[in-house]
Amino acid sequence: MDKIETYRFTVEPFHVDFTGHLFLGVLGNHLLNAAGHHSHNRGWGIDQLNERHYTWVLSRLSIELEEMPAQYEHVEVETWVESVMKLFTERNFLIRNADDGRTYGYARSVWAMIDVETRQPSNLLEVKDGDILRYVLTAEEKPCPMAKHGRIRLAKPAILRTVPTYYSDVDINGHINSIKYVEHILDLFPAEQYKKHRIRRFEIAYKAESYLGDTLTFFWEPSAQTLADGLPQEEQIEIRKQVDTPERPAGEVVVQAKVEWE
Repeated sequence: MDKIETYRFTVEPFHVDFTGHLFLGVLGNHLLNAAGHHSHNRGWGIDQLNERHYTWVLSRLSIELEEMPAQYEHVEVETWVESVMKLFTERNFLIRNADDGRTYGYARSVWAMIDVETRQPSNLLEVKDGDILRYVLTAEEKPCPMAKHGRIRLAKPAILRTVPTYYSDVDINGHINSIKYVEHILDLFPAEQYKKHRIRRFEIAYKAESYLGDTLTFFWEPSAQTLADGLPQEEQIEIRKQVDTPERPAGEVVVQAKVEWE
């Protein structure tokens, strides 16, 4: 079987923002759908893993875009596995226009397979006798011309917002959906910022799980570098749960993210 899966979709009017371009969170969902189809068609889908009491968990996601798909455009997402290690696998994406072939951008992701009962990582090389290695396309065979995930470190962050979690935040694994964090982060920035600038790169690292009923607190730290109008060129975000509770007085870090504007 081919090592690359191509997933197609149309940018629907109800999936674009006030600029007429696809919401980044919706693009994130399409990337995850592409990953799901690729995995399932090769015997590594969530439904197939659940039979063995495993599931996939997204660890990191970085998206880098030259432009965002616009309303009614037809989009293709190519996805492939770049590497498989003991506890993690790297999956890449190419995002392009299905009609004229122009490239919108690329994405990189890191995944772990966990035991659904213990919630601990499992050895990918031992599951199904390492069958996943048959689907690897190395960087030399299929380049992904964007930088890998960087480090996110907040030195003196300020609290921006506290958000409760509800029914619609929870996914099939029973914890807060990975894309919900993306949407909450994007809601931190004012509409004027989206009118003047676009997101060139978005990185998110998932550190711990949070669950229905958890309270999420969003910390923010801008870079010293600014755009022409004085807005930060880069902004780092950290999400902690249950801040200032007796059980976790310092707050447990759930997510870290970095947003680069242009």
